[in-house]
Amino acid sequence: MLSVPHLDREFDYLVGADQSDDAQPGVRVRVRFHGRLVDGFVLERRTDTDHIGKLAWLDRVVSPEPVLTAEVRRLVDAVAARYAGTRADVLRLAVPARHARVERETITAPGKPVVGLIDASGWEVYGRGEKFLAALAESRAARAVWQALPGEPWAVRFAEAAAQTVQAGRGVLAIVPDQRDVDTLWQAATGLLDESGVVALSAGLGPAARYRRWLAALRGGARMVIGTRSAVFAPVTDLGLVMVWDDGDDTLAEPRAPYPHAREVAMLRAHQTRCAALIGGYARTAEAHALVRSGWAHDVVAARPVVRSRTARVVALEDGGYAEERDPAARTARLPSVALRAARSALEAGAPVLVQVPRRGYVPALACGRCRAIARCRHCTGPLSLDERDGSGPVCRWCGRVDPALRCARCGSDAIRAVVVGARRTAEELGRAFPGTTVITSGGDAVVAAVGAGPALVVATPGTEPVASGGYGAALLLDSWALLGRQDLRAAEDTLRHWLAAVALVRARGDGGVVAVVAESSIPTVQALIRWDPVGHADAELAARADVGLPPSMHIAALDGSADAVAALLDEVRLPDGAERLGPVQLPPGARRPAGVDAGVPVTRMLVRVPRDRGLALAAALRRAVAVLSARQDHEPVRVQIDPLHIG
Repeated sequence: MLSVPHLDREFDYLVGADQSDDAQPGVRVRVRFHGRLVDGFVLERRTDTDHIGKLAWLDRVVSPEPVLTAEVRRLVDAVAARYAGTRADVLRLAVPARHARVERETITAPGKPVVGLIDASGWEVYGRGEKFLAALAESRAARAVWQALPGEPWAVRFAEAAAQTVQAGRGVLAIVPDQRDVDTLWQAATGLLDESGVVALSAGLGPAARYRRWLAALRGGARMVIGTRSAVFAPVTDLGLVMVWDDGDDTLAEPRAPYPHAREVAMLRAHQTRCAALIGGYARTAEAHALVRSGWAHDVVAARPVVRSRTARVVALEDGGYAEERDPAARTARLPSVALRAARSALEAGAPVLVQVPRRGYVPALACGRCRAIARCRHCTGPLSLDERDGSGPVCRWCGRVDPALRCARCGSDAIRAVVVGARRTAEELGRAFPGTTVITSGGDAVVAAVGAGPALVVATPGTEPVASGGYGAALLLDSWALLGRQDLRAAEDTLRHWLAAVALVRARGDGGVVAVVAESSIPTVQALIRWDPVGHADAELAARADVGLPPSMHIAALDGSADAVAALLDEVRLPDGAERLGPVQLPPGARRPAGVDAGVPVTRMLVRVPRDRGLALAAALRRAVAVLSARQDHEPVRVQIDPLHIG
């Protein structure tokens, strides 16, 4: 495989008689290219060639195992075309490294899948839910965007859809954000399907274990594959259903070129194979809602009376409205009096209380105590933070340098204040406000999976909230401005997603469940939380992006590199009709730099925007221009991202 852009094409080689039986389409081979041996795949066997010169011979067949199936090859081509990348880069994501010993292991013939009794009653509360399961039983290509209710065991619903598909004789692929979700879905799936027919793929597996499970899918032994983002390319035999849970999670976006998003790849695969597709979550992204608006997928949502009966009571509280002077614990814990009373009531009733804090650490952001200017490192301009109350001084979050004698560059003051209070500091404050109560923290490298039903204060960062036995009695959502105030395209969408994930763990209002969010009630995102209306929020978000020309209503390409390299690329590219250039702007020092750009060279970003029907034309034009510059080798590489998750 040649990752050089101008060599992203097929090459013809002669196959010897002794290699002919093994050198079949899809197998790994070694060939000599430009004097060195490189890895490759056999794409097809032909009796003629278009090459004019002399052909070289195939060096050897690495393995007779056809690891690149025709279906995955079509998907690789489509992803490379969609994201303006090379097929070699996509193949590295799609096909894992070979493990020879695993390939030589004895192959067990796949048996008939064992499917337990499927109870469809869980889908009855959702409009079109029963019809969706019926379509899966008939192997029809039904596509749906499912809005899960609070407290819904989403993994059980996914397992029921998978079992229905497997019972119809088809394969299933399920993509989830992280290992905790993989384990949850695997446990639910093996309750309905034979354990030998379900495999889980994730980055935490060793090379041998991962390759063994991947081969089980390739050889037809696994009827259901569960995995994180890279598993979206898994070679599932006779694929009948593709499922994605919580498609708004950042971890589903691949950080390596060509930067595909697992949701987009999954839906592209469902379209190519004409199989069923299901996107589920407590929240809804604008991209998923666009699929519903376009008619490509159907809505699977519950009626409003059901939603109201399942959700906790949500109260919005103005930030800064602390309790009366007779209750000093409220100010100590940075909680308004109503939130404090809700937490106390839940604890007195013997239920745990969830406290969601946007940032981990102790004090992750500092500012000048006099003029409120953000405190930055004098060496790299990175943000300063406090790790603990150990007296070592502020630490830079970028370069790690300690500044024991910090002074404000604007006014000269040596006073500092906390801009954001982290989870550890919040846990410390709550411990003083609720003496004698157990305080549990979850976040970073110390994620707690579950907590008991007894009274406890659980302080967690978004995405690390433990599941409470019987549900939380109350939840407190703090420092909402730290989420909503981010200068990011998806700030409101991500904030609602984090909030809904926390509220989904709280008991229903009929059981006394209360959620207090410290934010102004007039904010549309807060209103969507109070009403539990992710569909309405996604609809408004989609309309707002259409008004300003942002994805998914438009396609945007982000070009990052040195100013000269970006200019050279734009001079070479032939943009499609309707293309609009935005920029250039200089990226901040802490932004991830493109490979090949020296540390001292400023990185600029240029955006190219086109109408949605011109997306493939834009990607093709950029691929051609990148290949030309790659052949010239007179500029540093330019990083090309189509519809990046974070534009600015």
